[in-house]
Amino acid sequence: MIVPWRDRRGKFLPLKAAAFAAAFVPAFFYAYWWIVGAAEPRPITEAIHGTGLWAIRFFLISLAITPVARMLQWPGLLLIRRMMGLTGLAYLVAHLFFYIMDQKFILATVVTEIVSRFYLTIGFVALLGFVALGATSTNGMIKRMGRWWKRLHYATYVLIAMGVFHYFIQVKANVSEPVFVAGLYAWMMLWRALPMGWQRGVAIYPALAVVAALATAGIEFAWYALATNINPWRVLAVSETLSFGLRPAHYVFIAGVVVVVLVVVRRLAARFGKRSGGMMAVRSA
Repeated sequence: MIVPWRDRRGKFLPLKAAAFAAAFVPAFFYAYWWIVGAAEPRPITEAIHGTGLWAIRFFLISLAITPVARMLQWPGLLLIRRMMGLTGLAYLVAHLFFYIMDQKFILATVVTEIVSRFYLTIGFVALLGFVALGATSTNGMIKRMGRWWKRLHYATYVLIAMGVFHYFIQVKANVSEPVFVAGLYAWMMLWRALPMGWQRGVAIYPALAVVAALATAGIEFAWYALATNINPWRVLAVSETLSFGLRPAHYVFIAGVVVVVLVVVRRLAARFGKRSGGMMAVRSA
């Protein structure tokens, strides 16, 4: 029997088992809060927002797996990339289900709202795209589609961007969280734009942290300039100081610094391991 925590030969894979269990954790907590009444007074609205947020988070996790696996020289991490993407799709489908529930299961109203509200249209188109990607994620479809499979799945980048844009419009007022998410997405896309040789280096990662933070500040500036009546220069000025606390650009920069530390520690550990192995070989000889 093929199960998510085993490979094709039936071998138990602890990493996949842990990832599979983790996929249910957000759903468990939302179900618990619903049962005990902690999601009141609008539990369905909380479920809509929560499932949508976790869909974006799992899609970002799936997007982050490739750079993390390469930076930390951990190829086994790639085993859970598809699982994280499908988990994001599952939460996205739940997101739509709870929205339909909120509309009393009146599908005519749901369709009217999706067509008339721009942010719902974007979200629904992204959902259809992710469903198409999920349906073609089986081993059989990968084999049948050949090189076209990878070309199709490049659409993931566009679909996640659409999801983040949907998040921006849905939040409306305080967009700090969507800006932070957009900054993380910018970091991962900037990494993918680097030549392969640069991705293997260490020196590029401090620069990447700075550029991603600047991109985050630019995204926040652009949003307030184009979508609100708030002075974007004041928002940008707040990002240039810590007097008002940390802003999304600061958090993205901190995340970039954490990446730098992890890369350096991993390279030092690998180098120390090689030296220790060489010394043991010399001694045994």
